Amino acid sequence: MRIIIGGGGTGGHIYPALALARHLQKGDPPAELLFVGSKQGLEQKIVPAAGFTLQTIPARGFEPTLRGVGPFGRDLWRGFLKSRRIIKSFKPDLVFGTGGYVSAPVMLAALAARLPTALHEQNALPGRVNRILAPLVSRVCLSFEESRDAFPHRSRTVFTGNPRASEVVGVDRRAARARLNLDPSLSTLLVYGGSRGALKINEVMIHYLGAGWLPRAVQLLYVTGEIYYRQVKEQLGRVPQRVRLYPYLNEMPAALAAADLLVARSGATTLAEITALGLPAILVPSPNVVHNHQFYNARLLEKAGAALLVEEKEFNHHRLRRELNRLWAAPELLEQMGRAGKKIGVPDAAARLYRSLCEIAGGCPGEG
Repeated sequence: MRIIIGGGGTGGHIYPALALARHLQKGDPPAELLFVGSKQGLEQKIVPAAGFTLQTIPARGFEPTLRGVGPFGRDLWRGFLKSRRIIKSFKPDLVFGTGGYVSAPVMLAALAARLPTALHEQNALPGRVNRILAPLVSRVCLSFEESRDAFPHRSRTVFTGNPRASEVVGVDRRAARARLNLDPSLSTLLVYGGSRGALKINEVMIHYLGAGWLPRAVQLLYVTGEIYYRQVKEQLGRVPQRVRLYPYLNEMPAALAAADLLVARSGATTLAEITALGLPAILVPSPNVVHNHQFYNARLLEKAGAALLVEEKEFNHHRLRRELNRLWAAPELLEQMGRAGKKIGVPDAAARLYRSLCEIAGGCPGEG
């Protein structure tokens, strides 16, 4: 099966696509894949580094201003035309979109070519592009059952989960701790600000660590984001040996498997990972994302009893200390949160998504 995967911009649109791609590679025979993204998004760096071919098209986000509409329309048209050329050359059996502004011209070109098409929605509250395209495509694959009602009624939705979940469940906890040189006798806290890092989380962590509040029985994996790493390192100065500071961590599945508790944003990829693992979390949604979708993601986990939601305006080093101390003192609560997360996790999401794509493409390889 030949598949074009269109989407990008942020890690939330890229990592699920890569998880699906790696699952497809294991097929018999493996799928032939081509990623289509933009030069401005993270896919320009991440997709080739993962070993996949990426072609870029003109694309930009929609700005509802007189000055923004013209450039948006121009790039949408140019991106559509280039996507048509890519489709004609690659001859895919299926075109799959993971959301973000770059997926719009790709999916429109696929629809114009009358190809089987599918979208994947990572968030509880769907993005604008996916909502507009949903009634037109063959299938809309959902990460959260609760987001079904947010799509137009004519949309053909199916709950598959987020394929990134399938990449973390196979990681052995003991092996992950050994790989990261962690002390097996200590509890492990993972702090992570997302693929680009998070200024607020870094500010709070600088004050928290600077006050010497990290318990002696806890070791910390702290991923700052590349743009914040130097600043954080300079402000912290000398850190305890129990603190491992990283600008970026390629082995995030290992870090998640090694952790007992997470402090993070509530992007869709993160939530897919922690629910698959049953990892308790303190979630601090970013208020700077479109439609505040991270808040709705986190609220679903809070309602399920799998995480604590702390809005950014209420997040400071005093609040962090209070919540962490409360959770470390109540291991039964951490276990309860983990069990609640696993109840809503979808560890076989990649396989579910693959089966759904096979259905609209006319069957999986090897099926009669």
